[in-house]
Amino acid sequence: MMKVRFRWIRSIGAMLGGIFLLRVAALAEEAAGVKAPMDMLAAYKAIGLGVAAAFAIAVSVLGAGYAVGRIGSAALGAAAEKPELLTRSILFVALAEGLAVLGFAIAMILIQKI
Repeated sequence: MMKVRFRWIRSIGAMLGGIFLLRVAALAEEAAGVKAPMDMLAAYKAIGLGVAAAFAIAVSVLGAGYAVGRIGSAALGAAAEKPELLTRSILFVALAEGLAVLGFAIAMILIQKI
């Protein structure tokens, strides 16, 4: 089961990496038409900040999804045995979901610097 999951993740990662490289190549060709070196530097800075923002949001959302899945299933298992634990376990699910919100905030800060 785990080998199939990792194979699927690797194939999705390879596909996204290919799309990313094609996009960077297209932006580099577009920026190559600009003659001034400062404009070229600004273009590379914008590309770098965009990639950093995309990476920040992607990693935080994937991490939050994994955490919510693990914590949520454990919370429901605990609530099935002791119903009074449900309110406490919802707090841990909300903390894991906060990870995605923080990643979104960091991505917005990076995008505003472009």
